[in-house]
Amino acid sequence: MALPEQAKAMSFIVTRDREKAKQFYGLTLGLKLIYEDDFAAVYDMNGITLRISTVPDHVAEPHTVLGWSVPDIAATVMALRDKGVVFKIYEGFGQDAQGIWNAPASNVKVAWFPDPDGNLLSLTQT
Repeated sequence: MALPEQAKAMSFIVTRDREKAKQFYGLTLGLKLIYEDDFAAVYDMNGITLRISTVPDHVAEPHTVLGWSVPDIAATVMALRDKGVVFKIYEGFGQDAQGIWNAPASNVKVAWFPDPDGNLLSLTQT
């Protein structure tokens, strides 16, 4: 049996400190909290569900775990920087001063930033 047509994707993030994660995802990134229970804080990401669960000994992966496609990456980076978000600059990767990377031979632009637990998030403009 395949997934039903009406099945919607959802995403998961793990945190060591749910209160810090809620401040970041809710206040800094501006996601709407749908509900919270003993298992997760659940947010709406424009119709996609994000569940943030607590794992006390969580260690972040070194790769991107969640990202957003945005219409204007430079403006979004500036708005998030104004809220205290620090974008990652990778040595030798050729990003600009704001941390935006232009993919070779395309119009794709990407910028990466960590959440309070070090989970790597990204913005992409195509």
